[in-house]
Amino acid sequence: MTVLILTCEEDVTADMVVVHLNEAGVPVVRLDPADLTGSVALSGEFAHGSFRGHLSSGGRLVSIGGLRSVWVRRPGTPAGRAAASSPWLAEESAQALYGMLRGSGARWMNHPDAARRARYKPWQLRLAQRCGLPVPDTLITTFPRAAREFAARHPDLVVKPVSGAHPQDPPRAVPTSRVSPETDFAAVALGPTLLQRRVAKRADIRLTVVGDRLLAARKATAADADEVDVRFDGSAEPWRPAEVAPSVAAAVLGYVQEAQLAYGAFDFAEDGDGLWWFLECNQSGQFGFVEVDTGQPIARTIAEWLARPGAAEPDRADGAERAGGAGTAVR
Repeated sequence: MTVLILTCEEDVTADMVVVHLNEAGVPVVRLDPADLTGSVALSGEFAHGSFRGHLSSGGRLVSIGGLRSVWVRRPGTPAGRAAASSPWLAEESAQALYGMLRGSGARWMNHPDAARRARYKPWQLRLAQRCGLPVPDTLITTFPRAAREFAARHPDLVVKPVSGAHPQDPPRAVPTSRVSPETDFAAVALGPTLLQRRVAKRADIRLTVVGDRLLAARKATAADADEVDVRFDGSAEPWRPAEVAPSVAAAVLGYVQEAQLAYGAFDFAEDGDGLWWFLECNQSGQFGFVEVDTGQPIARTIAEWLARPGAAEPDRADGAERAGGAGTAVR
């Protein structure tokens, strides 16, 4: 059976996993939904109570019923590069592609429904707190007065985007930045603004979860560091493997189980007492930079998960998932 990877053409992170799948002799088809109606084609027929279909990419044909897993890595908008692209064509293509894949019985990393929900930052914070992870006080508001009052209670603040990367092409990372409590917060009325109490960190933590495997890495923060966003940290300090406390492991596994994620990249800030404060969980986060520094076998672990035999049952007609569906986190 075949592993299907949905991602853009220039995705080095996916390349790392494909290498391991090829070495293991596992058939792989990789395509970008943005190429639908061009180099990617699909066809499916519903008859006798089942849906049988095929995908074609770069001259390779794969049966949708023959998929063992689908990795939704960083796919483009369906039919986004079509000669006559339009919002209508994108929706039609998304309905056709993902609609057929949902009935394939393949295991998902991650299921589109779970992945979409997992992107919402307010939902993440609430789930993390409920699972037992410490979460810094956070405000999302368009009320300037609320922002000023929050800043008065928490004078050491950071501001960050609610949604993540800016949706330009290619996407642009928007850094987390410190905010002075004397800031004129009038501009928050122009759009939702996320303010959060800054954690005085001594290290950044990236915890990558693949199924029930936890691979943590730690990057020490210099005492005089001005930059609060590790993505823009220009220091030469490398990421190093880190141990995960049992209480954190239980909370994180509870998080991915409830979120129905097979993969998650968790970011924490470690304070002076060694406490890991939850910042976010990216359901399609990069991991290559961590693997390069630490040597942790993240790509191989993902490949092993994708290659594992035993497909899940197709989605139920009422939308609920059977055991093992929707990228169930463990096993």
